[in-house]
Amino acid sequence: MAGSQETWDFTAKAQTKCIVLTLSGMVFQEIVDQSDTLRTHLERYREGPTGDQNEHGEAAIALASGHTGEPVLPGTYVDYELSPREYELSVAQTVLRVHTRVADLYNQPMDQVEQQLRLTIEALRERQENELVNNREFGLLHNADLSQRVYTRSGPPTPDDMDELLSTVWKNPGFFLAHPKAIAAFGRECSRRGVYPQSVDFAGNWVPAWRGVPIFPCNKIPVSEAHTSSIMLLRVGEEDQGVIGLHQTGIPDEYQPGLSVRFMGISDQAIISYLVSAYYSAAVLVPDALGILENVETAPTNE
Repeated sequence: MAGSQETWDFTAKAQTKCIVLTLSGMVFQEIVDQSDTLRTHLERYREGPTGDQNEHGEAAIALASGHTGEPVLPGTYVDYELSPREYELSVAQTVLRVHTRVADLYNQPMDQVEQQLRLTIEALRERQENELVNNREFGLLHNADLSQRVYTRSGPPTPDDMDELLSTVWKNPGFFLAHPKAIAAFGRECSRRGVYPQSVDFAGNWVPAWRGVPIFPCNKIPVSEAHTSSIMLLRVGEEDQGVIGLHQTGIPDEYQPGLSVRFMGISDQAIISYLVSAYYSAAVLVPDALGILENVETAPTNE
């Protein structure tokens, strides 16, 4: 319901089980009266689309083709976002503390400060990877378009399901990302059907693949208590209008791209402190750059 006079049978259709929250018309109107943003949104919705649109809701570009002679060519313009989404870089930080005695005495044959910094940076990068997948604001699992989400036919990920996922990112797909248990489940389904996918060479290592697209393991993709997970398919790179990572270079005390290590001083207890910060985010440039196969069962079936 979008007002006291306008009603529709539905504005969204659920393809899977879900929980729906409803509001009475009176309560909804009270919320609308208190929110200028919601009121403006509803007014634009009532006005409906302006001009011709394509199947994606974008302004259609008028073209002429197959004509002869010198007809008047149609004029057009390209649609653009009036209020584009702004991505703020997220940050993961920690303070590394090392006693001066360790820095002075235990620096040969391996520099202990350098090794502790290396382990700290690896932990930050692990957190960064987890955020890029699961963060509610910019994580890939939460930023895939609804039209790019497909569901398994029977539970376990079958070759048919992977083909369906490939149909969502049909243009220059880069790679699959799946939890190791989901990859194992896909392997079982292939073996059950007598299908043996070939591996591909990636940076000198042979990795499993489907239709020539490599499948990389990612243990940051969660597996629920019901033993279900998701498989992602990405097109990457700015040139291909894919999924890109965001970071800031040239930051003060930069140690790695987008990561800084700042000396914070020495305490009265002779403790050296370093502030280690990693800045990152991710963006899906166009909706068809990311597809997700959901409700993937990872537990072996007893057959």
